[in-house]
Amino acid sequence: MRFKRVTVFLLAMVFLSFGGLGIYFLHLSTKTSAAFIDEDLKGMLTIEVQQLFDLRNQALLEKDTDMLANLYATEVRYGLWAYEHELKKMNYLHNWSDKQSIVFKEINSQVIVRSAKNKQEGFSLSLLVSTEYQYVYEDAVKTYNSFRLGTYHVLDLMPDDKRWCITREWYTDPFADSLDLDELKSQEIQQQILSGEPKNLSDLNERRVKAVAYADQYCGAASLPEYSFQYNPKYRNYNPQGGDCANFASQMLYEGGNFRKNSTWNYERGAGSKAWINANAFNNYMLYSGRASLIASGTYEKVLAASHKLLPGDYVAYEKKGKVTHISVVTGIDSKGYALVNSHNSDRYRVPWDLGWSNKGIKFRLVRVHY
Repeated sequence: MRFKRVTVFLLAMVFLSFGGLGIYFLHLSTKTSAAFIDEDLKGMLTIEVQQLFDLRNQALLEKDTDMLANLYATEVRYGLWAYEHELKKMNYLHNWSDKQSIVFKEINSQVIVRSAKNKQEGFSLSLLVSTEYQYVYEDAVKTYNSFRLGTYHVLDLMPDDKRWCITREWYTDPFADSLDLDELKSQEIQQQILSGEPKNLSDLNERRVKAVAYADQYCGAASLPEYSFQYNPKYRNYNPQGGDCANFASQMLYEGGNFRKNSTWNYERGAGSKAWINANAFNNYMLYSGRASLIASGTYEKVLAASHKLLPGDYVAYEKKGKVTHISVVTGIDSKGYALVNSHNSDRYRVPWDLGWSNKGIKFRLVRVHY
């Protein structure tokens, strides 16, 4: 009899426990789903965030630190850190433009709110931002050049005195490897860049042309709006596993450049081989297989002159501490013959090949691909 009473008691406890858990998870589910906003509010937030980015771009362009600071809740720790990061970015952009002998004329962002949910009195947003930079060389102010950078943001907005301000922001910054630099300006470098001339690419190999077309279409958040800011869905995105740059370069060579796969360099069943997806292994494979050859390697000053030999369809490997950690593919040449590159993580479209890679510890390998 006692055994039966114990059994009934235990069954009752189990029932109550599961019932309690059910009520808890039901409450949690309701609470979570209610946190996400409707489409009308999302549209309003898109307008507000677009205005914030427009003001931030204006501040970056004009080097207006007061305007920049006004966009952040600098009394909050994460807001202050976000502001300090953008301040470093502002200084780097102008430092690099002085080195390059260019003037930025416009910075325009297209902001897409991917998701949004309530957070305290404000909102937490996930953003895709595609930003176009327009520039001219100091001795050719009527000739405009442009490039695009794509970034993915997690950003918190809170109300403050009839305005929205940024209390937290995180994104993979294309300039992250160069934000602690001092002066880059060098008269010798400036003269070398300004002496460059546009390159005639009318006789470019057809395989190179198709490779570049592929790289332009699938460079993600940096691509032109007509390509919907997407990677090729046929391929796995390796950014969460450490980077997608070599995967993107391999896709360009295979899909656009008509290079054949083999047992070493391969992608099948949703996964790539090491030579396909790893930057250092990709570079080693291309050089040792004879599919590519080295044009020049070394510091920026050492390879600058040789960089004018790069052609669309070639690539640049970026080396840290003796190991290649990033690959960008050459996709164009600007009005001074300066090579422009595309890449994944961070997403780049026709960007000057050294922009964001100015740290003194970085070396470059300029590589000719044999189509």
